[in-house]
Amino acid sequence: LVIFIVYQSAAQLLKWEDRLYFAILKQKVKSIADRHCFCVDEELAYENFYSDFGPLNLAMFYRFSCKLTKKRKSITLSRKKIIFYTSGDQKKQVNAAYLIGSYAVMNLNMTPEEVHSLLVSRNSTYIPFRDASFGTCMYNLNILDCLRAVNKALQYGWLDFSSFDVEEYEHYERAENGDLNWIIPGKFLAFSGPHPKSKIENGYPLHAPEAYIPYFRKNNVTTIIRLNKKMYDAKRFTETGFEHHDLFFVDGSTPNDSIVRKFLSICENAEGAVAVHCKAGLGRTGTLIGCYMMKHYRLTAAEAIAWIRICRPGSIIGPQQNFVEEKQNSLWADGDVFREKVLRERDNGKMTRILSGVDDITINGCNKNKSPMKEEQEQYNDEEERNGLTQGDKLRALKSRRQARSSSEVNILWVKLHTPRRVPVEVKPETGCLISVSVVSKLPFVAKLA
Repeated sequence: LVIFIVYQSAAQLLKWEDRLYFAILKQKVKSIADRHCFCVDEELAYENFYSDFGPLNLAMFYRFSCKLTKKRKSITLSRKKIIFYTSGDQKKQVNAAYLIGSYAVMNLNMTPEEVHSLLVSRNSTYIPFRDASFGTCMYNLNILDCLRAVNKALQYGWLDFSSFDVEEYEHYERAENGDLNWIIPGKFLAFSGPHPKSKIENGYPLHAPEAYIPYFRKNNVTTIIRLNKKMYDAKRFTETGFEHHDLFFVDGSTPNDSIVRKFLSICENAEGAVAVHCKAGLGRTGTLIGCYMMKHYRLTAAEAIAWIRICRPGSIIGPQQNFVEEKQNSLWADGDVFREKVLRERDNGKMTRILSGVDDITINGCNKNKSPMKEEQEQYNDEEERNGLTQGDKLRALKSRRQARSSSEVNILWVKLHTPRRVPVEVKPETGCLISVSVVSKLPFVAKLA
């Protein structure tokens, strides 16, 4: 890979390998006889809530990877230099660098540090990513954090484009289709809080619990954790065989130690996947999932925040970022103790049901007599709603409006690029269940990554 960075009139050329170039240019360029140039500044655009601008989500990284892989394998381009470039502002530049850098980590056997050193050499700089809030940025997430997060996701098997279903990801992330994303496939699902009945509120489509049940069953979700106030009766989940737990704390705030401990314990003892929600499924939800990732996978706070945002943009907001960072070392220590205990029990023949995939430990338990944890009593009071809409309400409304605003533009763009065409998705009136997306054509440029 070659990184080719152009600022003003000075050109900086860094030799890596192969015939691939990355360029930051002042304007768009055209392909010529010996070079093929392409840019995704308009094609892959981040949909912001407030002042946030990236990193681009998992589907966009996938589409970029497929596009670049096909170009590198193309016979017609085999004798040409392939130049991926950006001519946008600083926000476009850092997202482009994140795409090519993550691609190099995934496909070129480079470490995040090696990739980053090339991207920032010769005094090249990239602005840090920020959270989905309106005020002053309280926490910077840099490009190296994102590269390291992608690398950890590859190591733990969370990121595998050979089995990734981009159509399903893009379908279910939309507000009208459930607004849900897998953070750790098969373990953690983050989603927007259900409502007593399906309706549109503040411009956001709300779904009743029953709308999620078929999807949960299909994907082995056994446990639901609610972090916001009670908006629906938990019996609508428990009476259909799910475990349901309430761990309320105020919208936009951080959890106390008791809530963190209870959340971790519930997830460690869950038989299947855990679906977590607050109001919008972003701040409180991402914060606690991040705590689990630090304890059981030893991710840094920045890596956890980066990966969660790549999977579900807008997650972990304001003081929650600093909270996750402050909890990092203590959760690492807790994780070390936890793993030592598991190893001792295994060596002593006491096989307990522990989450498979905790670091390198996989234990299939045989103790089926675990007593379920008592459901926590509701701790909500009216303080959360005194000032009108909460942070979660505003984020949900913003997400719905931005998707509605961009859908027509995106559809036109992807039709031009021969992307999949879908059968319209509706909600079955008799059940309220979400109808799965139906794909009638495949991307012509999709190629499995080696």
